[in-house]
Amino acid sequence: MSKKMIVIAETKDGELRNVSFESIAAAKKITPDGEVVGLICGAEDASNLGQELIYYGADRVITVTNEKMKSYTSEGYGQAILSVVEEESPDGIVMGHTSIGKDLSPKLASKLDTGLISDAVDVEVIGDQIVFTRPIYSGKAFEKKIITDGITFVTIRPNNITALEKDESRTGNVSSKDVDIKDLRTIVKEVVRKASEGVDLSEAKVVVAGGRGVKSADGFKPLYELADVLGGAVGASRGACDADYCDYSLQIGQTGKVVTPDLYIAVGISGAIQHLAGMSNSKVIVAINKDPEANIFNIADYGIVGDLFEVIPMLIEELKKVAVS
Repeated sequence: MSKKMIVIAETKDGELRNVSFESIAAAKKITPDGEVVGLICGAEDASNLGQELIYYGADRVITVTNEKMKSYTSEGYGQAILSVVEEESPDGIVMGHTSIGKDLSPKLASKLDTGLISDAVDVEVIGDQIVFTRPIYSGKAFEKKIITDGITFVTIRPNNITALEKDESRTGNVSSKDVDIKDLRTIVKEVVRKASEGVDLSEAKVVVAGGRGVKSADGFKPLYELADVLGGAVGASRGACDADYCDYSLQIGQTGKVVTPDLYIAVGISGAIQHLAGMSNSKVIVAINKDPEANIFNIADYGIVGDLFEVIPMLIEELKKVAVS
């Protein structure tokens, strides 16, 4: 019997985040012959964004707008989503394991009185069961889970499930729904952004991360240049953030962001276990450190032992030559 899945899309700066398309792909794996309904909350250009979701595999899209949803709050978004879920009665819900997903999903699961599989990195169909894989113990091991009862509610880690090919010939209905948002205890009056501009760190395909070895805020400038050449984002270790070399919004690790890019370049990072928890599942890891005994080399695919202030400019120069040719 075909099933209905709701995919809660996420936007940033008026654009859909990549994990929204990856969530559609995950929903398609869970129910290949079922209906995938996209849900967009609070976006201003919701109609065009809804069409974009359809190009990436959604069968139809519901957009919810309300004056009280211009900025994210778990109360406002929660009320809107629960209203749609009550009306649609889906068999499952998929959303990204982002800062919003981590905040919102457990609250929704509690309200729906259902379980939640969080931070899934793979979805497989084995026989008549849907098997979800998620990391445990800071990425040192993986567990496989199945859902035996209730709604299939799952959040997926960005950059792990490949989005479907964009097909601009796909068509589907994009409808809007008005929701009455009541009794908000939190109202966002102003958003002050401290995160770096450009590519989103949690979804970047290339991440250049700096540690204490970068030595100063000025030491991060070559990292930004390297990231720019590679079309990537800049991250940092907890040590670099604690030393005020950069903002905590760049922190990668157990108490920061978890990233899984195609290429991770660790610059001046020793490789503390807390940092490895946030990046050890990257597809290719390159370590640059002047200490040949640094722990980061134990998990690196490629290692460069040398002074980062000499190595990084050389890398930038060579990459620029490749780009020109």
